[in-house]
Amino acid sequence: MTVPHVHPKHCAPAGAIVPSVARIVIILVAALIGVLPGNSQSAKPSASNATLAAQQQPVGKSLAPAALSAFDVASIHPHQPLPHERSHILNSNGRFATLNVSLKAIIQWAFDIPEGRIIGGPSWLGSSRWDIEAKAENAIDMQKAYSPAEAKLEKRRMVQSLLVERFMLATHTETRELPIYALVVAKGGPKFLSSQASGTMVDHGNGNIRIQGGDDTVALLAEELAEALGRVVVDKTGMEGRYKLVLTWTPDDRVTTSSSSSAFDSGPSIFTALQEQLGLKLEPQKGPVEVLVIDRAEVPSAN
Repeated sequence: MTVPHVHPKHCAPAGAIVPSVARIVIILVAALIGVLPGNSQSAKPSASNATLAAQQQPVGKSLAPAALSAFDVASIHPHQPLPHERSHILNSNGRFATLNVSLKAIIQWAFDIPEGRIIGGPSWLGSSRWDIEAKAENAIDMQKAYSPAEAKLEKRRMVQSLLVERFMLATHTETRELPIYALVVAKGGPKFLSSQASGTMVDHGNGNIRIQGGDDTVALLAEELAEALGRVVVDKTGMEGRYKLVLTWTPDDRVTTSSSSSAFDSGPSIFTALQEQLGLKLEPQKGPVEVLVIDRAEVPSAN
């Protein structure tokens, strides 16, 4: 039998294939574990960078937004308020605007927190006024993608992101022992009836709160009272269940701005109304309260 002749230059040297295969296997394994030869430094940050990052991180839970949706265009201008001029915050689909509003009030809206729980910041935080006009072109897409509650939460996050970018806002949260109110049953017992209505209805305005239904109606009342008073209200009534609650009172600003005769005929304060109309009362106490601490805020540069 004739054996075909193969020229030596077409043959690989003995054992040459094994190192090539081994190198391919090594490269594949290295790629799987994320460490390629010559790139070991990129897999792990240097100790100095890690230390610097730790030093820059504020103590507590940071509320600075990360990877949030942003407005496509935003203008910010200082406002020179006129006597008796009102402040306005406008929130519509894809638009956020302020007129004669302090940065502290904007932070209050963006983080959905009472003003009394915002601590620190520069001296001008609550005095300097700002006009903001911000718009997002993806407003229609946002409206389709979110429920009304989710859309409002996303808008708050977008405003947070704007404050970080333009006012260089830096914040963190802490828990502090602060004055609170305990909602308890007054002498004589509660003055409201249970409700069989399905669903939950909450309606509140300047001087009135109406709540019906809900699995824990009195707890909802405590939340509404906290918003009206700017202080944490803890429900300690022990009354769970569904009720119909209606509370009306004369806010302090109505009394101070009215004439002496109308002030004499004005309705009760929120504390008096709570006892007379619902048979509940608020007791001053102290308790743990989560506050938002302003670490930094700067005057924004010109647009």
